[in-house]
Amino acid sequence: MNWIILIIAGLFEVGFTTCLGKAKTATGSTATLWWIGFFVSLTISMYGLYKATQTLPLGTAYAVWTGIGAVGTVIMGILFFKEPADFWRLFFICTLIASIVGLKFVSSH
Repeated sequence: MNWIILIIAGLFEVGFTTCLGKAKTATGSTATLWWIGFFVSLTISMYGLYKATQTLPLGTAYAVWTGIGAVGTVIMGILFFKEPADFWRLFFICTLIASIVGLKFVSSH
């Protein structure tokens, strides 16, 4: 169950970084909504990480959480912020995904 909580927390990390990216280019009430989304996502993400580390090893949980956040943020950047999607960037994202899966398999929990 804590692996599921950790994955959800990682997805909310993607949410808060995406909201941060959108908030910096928005103005007025739209910017306020993005900032609210940022703080809500940040809170949920951190709480999920906290809950997951109650039974999962801290180092593994943190690495998986940041890995999900990093991969998701790069994908969001490619899809919504027009960041480059060249071969090497995608290659290293794939190696990061493989590392996250590897950590899950070698974890004793």
